[in-house]
Amino acid sequence: MLTDEQTSPEQFAIYRRMTPERRLALAEQLCWTAREMKTSWLRSQHADWPEEKVRREVARIFSQHQPDP
Repeated sequence: MLTDEQTSPEQFAIYRRMTPERRLALAEQLCWTAREMKTSWLRSQHADWPEEKVRREVARIFSQHQPDP
């Protein structure tokens, strides 16, 4: 979903039918996907960084609980 799109009634209905466990699993999957995407982006921007530095930076970014500028 793009940032300017609204959630449709059909999407709300799908989420409401999900069990809490399924919603939690989807949230966890979304979190890990975001971390993987950030890791890939950092690698592309800093090809000279060792893997450990990339992992530390991803951990730092996600521990701030704020959107990255």
